[in-house]
Amino acid sequence: MAVTTGDLRPASSTWRTPLVIIVCGCAIALLSFGPRSSLGFFVQPMGREFAWGRDVFGLAIAFQNLLWGLGQPIAGAIADRFGLLRVMIVGALLYAAGLLLMRYATTPLSLDFSAGVLIGFGLSGSSFNLVLAAFSKLLPPERRGIALGAGTAAGSFGQFLFAPFGVALIDNFGWQTALVVFSALMLLILPLSLALATPPAKTGNVPAADQQSFKTALAEAFGHRSYVLLVLGFFTCGFQLAFITIHLPAYLADRGISASTGGWVVAAIGLFNIVGSLSVGWLQNYFPKRYLLSAIYFTRALATVAFISFPVTPFSAIAFGAVSGLLWLSSVPPTSALVALMFGTRWFSTLYGFAFVSHQVGGFLGVWLGGVAFERFGSYTPIWWLSILFGVLSALINLPIVEAPVARPVAQPA
Repeated sequence: MAVTTGDLRPASSTWRTPLVIIVCGCAIALLSFGPRSSLGFFVQPMGREFAWGRDVFGLAIAFQNLLWGLGQPIAGAIADRFGLLRVMIVGALLYAAGLLLMRYATTPLSLDFSAGVLIGFGLSGSSFNLVLAAFSKLLPPERRGIALGAGTAAGSFGQFLFAPFGVALIDNFGWQTALVVFSALMLLILPLSLALATPPAKTGNVPAADQQSFKTALAEAFGHRSYVLLVLGFFTCGFQLAFITIHLPAYLADRGISASTGGWVVAAIGLFNIVGSLSVGWLQNYFPKRYLLSAIYFTRALATVAFISFPVTPFSAIAFGAVSGLLWLSSVPPTSALVALMFGTRWFSTLYGFAFVSHQVGGFLGVWLGGVAFERFGSYTPIWWLSILFGVLSALINLPIVEAPVARPVAQPA
């Protein structure tokens, strides 16, 4: 079967079959998500070596989340206009440089630059978000649902692999060597990104209904009530995931859970998210996406209440990891699918990128407030309950979303 673009035209590179595109895209998602999801295991060894509080590391990763979010619509707009390949290459190089320089960070400012600025902007150009955008543009509609689920699940598999791998590297070779190894692995994204190359946008090659300018597309999206609700709900996803990714290993260690067990808790999140992401990618073909999102956010809140209400044991920690994994990135396939459904694929990378800004603003606050709360109160309890509140609110926010293409009575020139 020939590869197709978002408007179902055959692509010029016949070697890029749908299978090749999906496999290479999933490999990129695995590689890019793995190190980022394992950074929580560097909090304690780096903190001990440089006498940093958790708020120092928390602020650096908060910057990373924020810049990843702010850079995402910029990277998406460039990919939409000029093609994805060059964006992916620059992003991978920045990511690798950030991990390498993080190994030499000895001050909070150098940590902010390496772990925050470089990795943040690197992720905006090489993460699974652009992989999902490429899938939406290069694959026919009937393959997109499962492909979006597979791309998201691949990121989770990266978390499953890199969490225990990172802990083993730190324990046996030190945190410095672990970061160098992670940096080298990011360079594998460069050849893999060739399969996801998308052509530059040409107005004459897209349907008249999709001939929009950048400004018109943004005005249409942010004037659309359902898109705004979707974006607001996505804030909670970022808050919860970023807080748990960075602070859960330390939270478990504070309660006497070993670092190796903590590694397997994070790995369980990644492993079970494979099931969750693929399942939601399939379920969204049969159930309203807004109901799936509402159920995901509400169940996350219930799982968190149960976890913090009882003494933490290795069993309860791994069980929480498993339940969290089922719900971890499962919000991404229906969120991205709703953006494509509402507005088409012409400006998909850009519009999903702006939704991701909301996600990452939530991530910034989750990581930063987690560190601040611990240093001030000696406990993460206030942030756990704030996460629960946000989960309930997002469950309600997603219910009124209308799942239908936006009305365009008149074609708008580019």
